[in-house]
Amino acid sequence: MGDLATTDEGNNFRAVQQKLKKLGMAMDLAGNELEALLRGMRTNAQRAESLAVDIANAQLDRKFIEMTNQVSVALGGAAVEVRKLHETAAEVSGLAHDARRDHARLYEGLDTIRSGRKERTPKPGFFAH
Repeated sequence: MGDLATTDEGNNFRAVQQKLKKLGMAMDLAGNELEALLRGMRTNAQRAESLAVDIANAQLDRKFIEMTNQVSVALGGAAVEVRKLHETAAEVSGLAHDARRDHARLYEGLDTIRSGRKERTPKPGFFAH
């Protein structure tokens, strides 16, 4: 995802469309990976909680029960933060797809005209003088 901000491709219509597409796809992928991470964290938190009960039933030292409970609580807390990150990735993905669609709606016609001409287009601000 580090190449999203590079300007090697320029900032013409097609380059911007490609960058927005890459961003949306990267956020979709990140969302999928975060969802899998979240499921794993929740599963491990439940396993740790169950293990704490098993340790208690085996009448092991109380410190092991407490440490295992702390692991369960920490995983549960981390899962909450991963869920927030997942929601943010989904939001950014949606915004990137929306921006790509809006950008195409606003500028695709202009790009079609500009790319179909033989003559070069003046630099921005040329007509402002």
